Amino acid sequence: MIPVIPFVSQSRPDTQRDWLESLTSACEGTAEIKSFEVLSDAERQAAKVAIVANPDPAVLERLPNLLWVQSLWAGVERLAAELPADGPMIVRLEDPQMAETMSEAVLAWTLYLHRDMPRYARQQQEKLWNEGPHVLPQERTIAVLGLGNLGRVAAARLKANGFQVTGWSRSPKSLPGIACHHGPEGLATVLNGADITIVLTPLTSETRGMLGAREFAHINKGAAIINFARGPVIRTDALLQALDSGRVGHAVLDVFDEEPLPQSSPLWDHDSVTVLPHISAPTTRSTAAKLVCGNIRSFFATGEIPASVDRKRGY
Repeated sequence: MIPVIPFVSQSRPDTQRDWLESLTSACEGTAEIKSFEVLSDAERQAAKVAIVANPDPAVLERLPNLLWVQSLWAGVERLAAELPADGPMIVRLEDPQMAETMSEAVLAWTLYLHRDMPRYARQQQEKLWNEGPHVLPQERTIAVLGLGNLGRVAAARLKANGFQVTGWSRSPKSLPGIACHHGPEGLATVLNGADITIVLTPLTSETRGMLGAREFAHINKGAAIINFARGPVIRTDALLQALDSGRVGHAVLDVFDEEPLPQSSPLWDHDSVTVLPHISAPTTRSTAAKLVCGNIRSFFATGEIPASVDRKRGY
């Protein structure tokens, strides 16, 4: 008899339905995927693993024998913060397709800034026909903050498209053809030398508020910033001050302290801000479902839980 795996989510009903269809297809013959709401008491008691997508952590407490949870997202900071330390292990989604999707977004919005599209958008509103200066990719330095799986792939894609690329991480890293720095001094060096800075760090207690007034003081004056990580990595008040002073020339923001971004936020109407609705690297259901069900299949065959999140580090 195949095991029943709870699916726990606070996503929209149509999104949950789509995920259940993809997971059911991928796990056929391995496990039966059921929404938490339709589980019997016996199925809740028997559950050793659950698949989660933005779950209510309190719901997971109603699965008393849970050993681990498989997240459908790469970011698991809320789970890591709200689940008890002695609770189930957390396995984040590590889908190579997500890294490719993110690198595509990084390249697209880097090119948007590199080719000065915000200038031309403003000129269109003013009905101006002015040609700006052209800069070659090799004359532009792009900094990638965060050299995990997403950062490494994004940095390589930028390098392959001719940009000068530097990287920063908390601990020392080495990437071919990319000048890597680490620690507080390394962050100041990278920010000072970059024309465009791309934020791809996970949100942890150490990276929360990592970019504030002190860090923006080191930024190359007029440089742009792209945040595809998590909103709280950047201090919004400090960013607005840096934008108003011209220290930061433009910000492309895909993530925010509160999502959806409240209508009252000054970011919506700021001339030097591009607001995106958290679309840089959506999970691809088809590839993610196969990976998730592969993890579940391996667990029931061997009893070994996949590599899990370090709760102290938050990822």
